[in-house]
Amino acid sequence: MKGFTLPSSIRERGLQLGVMPQMAAGMHASTPLTLDHDLDVLPAAGRRLTVAELADHVDDLAGRMWAAGVRSGEHVVIYKSANFDVWVLATAASRLGAVPVMLSPALNPPTVGALLQRLEQPKLLTDVHKLDALAELPLTDLVARVVIVSGSRPDAASLSELAGAPRLDPVFRGQDEPAMITHTSGTTGVPKLVVHTPRTMGERLKPQWRLLALMRRRETVAIHISFVHSRMFAAMALALLRDMPVLLMKESDPELVAEFFIQNRPGFIEALPNSFMEWEELTEDRRKPFASVKYFSSTFDAIHPRTMSRLVNSSERRGALFFQIYGQSEVGPAVGRAYFRRSAHKANGRCVGWAMPGNARVRVTARDGKRPSEQNPGYIEVAWPGLAKTYFAEQDRYDSNRFGDWWRTGDVGYRTRFGCLHVFDREVDMIPGVRSTLEVEDIVLSRLGELSELVVVRGPKAEPVPVLCTNGDQPLDRERWRAAVAEFPQLADPFQIPQAELPRTATLKVQRIELSRRLHDQLEKRA
Repeated sequence: MKGFTLPSSIRERGLQLGVMPQMAAGMHASTPLTLDHDLDVLPAAGRRLTVAELADHVDDLAGRMWAAGVRSGEHVVIYKSANFDVWVLATAASRLGAVPVMLSPALNPPTVGALLQRLEQPKLLTDVHKLDALAELPLTDLVARVVIVSGSRPDAASLSELAGAPRLDPVFRGQDEPAMITHTSGTTGVPKLVVHTPRTMGERLKPQWRLLALMRRRETVAIHISFVHSRMFAAMALALLRDMPVLLMKESDPELVAEFFIQNRPGFIEALPNSFMEWEELTEDRRKPFASVKYFSSTFDAIHPRTMSRLVNSSERRGALFFQIYGQSEVGPAVGRAYFRRSAHKANGRCVGWAMPGNARVRVTARDGKRPSEQNPGYIEVAWPGLAKTYFAEQDRYDSNRFGDWWRTGDVGYRTRFGCLHVFDREVDMIPGVRSTLEVEDIVLSRLGELSELVVVRGPKAEPVPVLCTNGDQPLDRERWRAAVAEFPQLADPFQIPQAELPRTATLKVQRIELSRRLHDQLEKRA
């Protein structure tokens, strides 16, 4: 069926980021985009755009970037304050044939310096705030040139001063040439730089393109994910090419989110699992900010059943569902499944779904020579053309996870006899005596509504320590806690911290290894 097939240009050339807005504008010029913030690079553009206007802004900024010295084939590191203009600037760089390198604004200066050094004299596109934060780095040795979005700094070209620069024809990258670089979460150290090509990015659109084709009516989609993540570029391509009005969100504060949803009434929300957790309190809001939502979707981590159930039940749409997709930066969307009102609260949070027909293949291989099972989880591996091409400047590290066509994700789990994939833990996060820390977290969170977060990490003696946060940082009721964890006697006493002190990645994942390190330090001070 025609609606189930990607546009021919993507099938033939892969996803060419630089021309995607222009292509979408040729089909759906008047489709609206609404932002909850102003663009740093184009403050006069306002918060309401059409796809045609977005395409024109990309073309305009590509000309300005050329005037600032950006050229085809070069690496352009984009490291600036969180804003949708990160996507606009990356797309403009791609239009010139440059390779945008997306760095999260959450990365600290030493990490940014290490990645700049790995890239060997890239161009740096930033803002004055982030540039000033990098003052201790030897930027003259690390980058070929600094470009800022507005304002002025010595020896930096400013895009705001280059308005009216000549427009240029787009440059197309080869299907298997590097086209964009993103980074891993960095939960175990300096992030790896993941290289994507037009082919790999185009392949990753297929699973959800087919799912979107099943929707009976046009929906407004709200997107609240990291602007620098590869998923952001896939989500935007899907929304624009499928003629879906888009709500682009920077804010995560529940009150601001509620007001934005009430004003714009999305039918589809894609957000980070931890954002959905933060918004759980809105399910009890009398204004019913989720009343219009039929589809909730998350593609980063397994999400807690409690969160899914509350969200789906807060919708007033018939057949509302939560669609969860399991994947990672290196593999894209691998497996998925839907949860409905009647089943979400009973869901096994470790069951992340089935491989989507005609796309990724998934297998679980032995860790110790024994057949993988629920009692003996194995390595989860994925194979399909959507796998990332390499880690930039770390080919050996990439190769250590590649087994022919198969990529080892670093997660462990098993498959049921019906083919459903169950994910237990990251291998590096496993704790002796605990089958799955994620499973413990799912169960306890379902029993204690006052918990806003729960993470089980390795303590100083390899014991499983529950680190938790409560709504409003209220004191934990120890009696309720003991009753909730009675079936987990191996757990140490809980350790409560303020929500704001949880170390997180760019996609709001808790950095478990860093949290464990901080826990060790705190316990040593108490000793």
